[in-house]
Amino acid sequence: MDRFERLASALRRIPGLEVRENEPMKRHTTFRIGGPARLMALPRTEEEARETLQAAWALEIPPFFLGNGSNLLVADRGYEGFVVKPAGALEEIRALPPERPGEKGRLEAGGAALLSRLSKAALDQGLTGLEFAQGIPGSVGGGVTMNAGAYGGETAQVLLQVTALERDGTQRLLSGADCGLSYRHSRFSEGDLLICRAVFALPEGNREEIAGRMADFAQRRREKQPLEYPSAGSTFKRPEGYFAGKLIQDAGLKGFCIGGACVSEKHSGFVINTG
Repeated sequence: MDRFERLASALRRIPGLEVRENEPMKRHTTFRIGGPARLMALPRTEEEARETLQAAWALEIPPFFLGNGSNLLVADRGYEGFVVKPAGALEEIRALPPERPGEKGRLEAGGAALLSRLSKAALDQGLTGLEFAQGIPGSVGGGVTMNAGAYGGETAQVLLQVTALERDGTQRLLSGADCGLSYRHSRFSEGDLLICRAVFALPEGNREEIAGRMADFAQRRREKQPLEYPSAGSTFKRPEGYFAGKLIQDAGLKGFCIGGACVSEKHSGFVINTG
């Protein structure tokens, strides 16, 4: 019995934990491609996540933390490793009461919650600051890890606190400042902490104005981005002082394909899956 078989056996002893072997990663990426992952666990609670990490590190098998798979390319040959994909209660979003008079509104979201759902929840509460997230296809955990942003807004502007788990299952509470958010990077980019929950501090706003900004951003995305094809969104970091899409277009690579992987005709910053 190898280490992965021993890990699978240990994980199946955790009450309620869903465990999958040879799970096709094409089911878990927005590119809709990717071969099988050797082993996957889908913890639905923080306790299940804690026991999952403890079991993995006891066998010295480093887990790969997966959100919505919207920033991920997996080879056809698959991934000979262990994937942890939070689910269930770790997808929940709730409004928190103010701790003191005059405090900004607060939303708490599980690491597996979609950013688009979080943005909609903020609208429902009449809170502004998350309009930029309505069209980002990632999860809250991924959004914090990458300091996701668009249209002048970014996660760092609204992140108040993160609850994460260390390798041994110890709970860590980090303030927004402790998370080290910078351009598409954070303290979590090293992959050694699993984000369970995040709290966002948001000022009150006018619901109609918030909805209007969200509709405007959605319209801009539909007009300028190849949303009709599977992709991982905007593929490249923006070079300082330049736009990646413009540089790629100037290099004559707009529409360039290798097999079904193509530089989008609509936006050269996107690599799309055409089949």
